[in-house]
Amino acid sequence: MIQVALLGAGYIAKNHAAAYDRLPNTRLVAVLGKGKGHAEELALKYGARAYTDANAMFNNERIDMVDVCVPTYLHEQYVVMAAEYGADILCEKPFALTREAADHMIQAAKEAKKKLMVAQVLRFWPEYVEIKKHIDNDDLGDIQMVYANRLAQHPDWSDWFKDPNKSGGGLFDLHSHDIDILHYYFGPEKTVYSLAYRNNAGCFNHVSSSLVFQNGVKALAEGGFQMTEGYPFTMTMRVVGTKGTLEFLLSAGFNLENLGAASSRLVYFRNGHSPELLKVEQSDPYLNEIRYFTECVNERRDPDVVPPADSRKVLDVMLSIRDSIETGEVQHL
Repeated sequence: MIQVALLGAGYIAKNHAAAYDRLPNTRLVAVLGKGKGHAEELALKYGARAYTDANAMFNNERIDMVDVCVPTYLHEQYVVMAAEYGADILCEKPFALTREAADHMIQAAKEAKKKLMVAQVLRFWPEYVEIKKHIDNDDLGDIQMVYANRLAQHPDWSDWFKDPNKSGGGLFDLHSHDIDILHYYFGPEKTVYSLAYRNNAGCFNHVSSSLVFQNGVKALAEGGFQMTEGYPFTMTMRVVGTKGTLEFLLSAGFNLENLGAASSRLVYFRNGHSPELLKVEQSDPYLNEIRYFTECVNERRDPDVVPPADSRKVLDVMLSIRDSIETGEVQHL
């Protein structure tokens, strides 16, 4: 039985807590929160203890695995602390806002001989998994163009989220999803050129990035965090090849909080065939990623679907996107 400490008690943490409750080999034993209110509520629901002090939590509990769902700017502090304690670590995305922080976390886990994985949930999302199978099987032929988007109203989770020095804004928190999945499909990257809208708080909250990969694939990704009130959370992935096209579209409520009521479809287009609505077996992507990582922990194997080195490469791409926005120039990776 893997005993888990959950750091954070917000929206994502609640999704993770529900996943641990559904897995037979995990038990949530501690929830760390900034204040005891939300942490106590979440801990009580799953039979865990609530803490506001990480040192007290590590001193009082036997913890095998730590799930880091605190604000982005605190990732380095708590990932390193967890590694030094001797726990395996799942860390929410975005991994880090600087190369130094990412390298510090990777090195801490390596020195402690503990597993570390960044929770890049799209790599476990059923439709994105299905798209990768078709790409890898050469069902689409030579890839001509790829388009991905992720559009949402601004989250109302907390004030820290509005500070680009703490969250990275929409560039890191939203756009990074599509940059990561494109890297997973087609990486490594060759060049990137980006444009963005910067809000009054200094956040790049609407970003468009053109990427060229070393294998010749070209992609355009758009991420917007300040859509008009009432605009549904929307995500799209369209892969156009010489043999066929796949298009995934999901439209949900405000920032995925009503995911159960979302409408989605994955359509396969081929010359000489009628469009085919693919039947993809639905499953909770958060549960999928957590199940996968706990299996890695149990079997003491590296998380090859999202290795830390890959997350580090994606961070390089994100920082190059920011450099392109600020300089107006194409960045070579």
